[in-house]
Amino acid sequence: MESIKDLVSIYPGVIWEGDYQVQPFVMVGVPSGSNTEGLLETHIGVGALLRSHTVIYWGNKIGQNFQTGHGVLIREENEIGNDVSTGSGTIVEHHVKIGNRVRLHSHVFVPEFSILEDDCWLGPNVVLTNAKYPRSPQVKKNLIGPHIGKFAKIGANATILPGVRIEAYALIGAGAVVTKDVPEGAVVIGNPARIINYVSNLPYGDK
Repeated sequence: MESIKDLVSIYPGVIWEGDYQVQPFVMVGVPSGSNTEGLLETHIGVGALLRSHTVIYWGNKIGQNFQTGHGVLIREENEIGNDVSTGSGTIVEHHVKIGNRVRLHSHVFVPEFSILEDDCWLGPNVVLTNAKYPRSPQVKKNLIGPHIGKFAKIGANATILPGVRIEAYALIGAGAVVTKDVPEGAVVIGNPARIINYVSNLPYGDK
């Protein structure tokens, strides 16, 4: 019977900053192929738990107590804070900034150049987008990810369009398609999403 070490691929340049747990079929520090100038170090804080079939590319800076579900993909050169949790099947593309205590549920998609501030919460199957002009000749030069404010909550199956800012404490209803900025503490639903209330007016509101 093979040992767990034989079923895990840790590439050069991975720096574990304390105790960690890694399940079988995990890959950490995978070269992306987009950088040919040498090794990019990957730093992972103390207390990490990487579940089976997680793949983390090189150049990531990840804080303490990072957890992944099964089959998570983290691309290269992201900045991820402390106590971040990513559910099974979630994908985080490259050059993303994720704050502390962020929760990404299962099958969330976070594209390049997105910003997720501290304590925001993205429900199952939430999709953030970053291509304003898909398939255009200059598409790569015009990528802009959404900006999700602190303590914002995004319900299951919601879609956030490129460059949209969702301010702090906002609440996005399940299945909403958010096409424009959402002010602080607003509650929005629908397609296109519209404001129907403010969190401060809800019986369980926290802002």
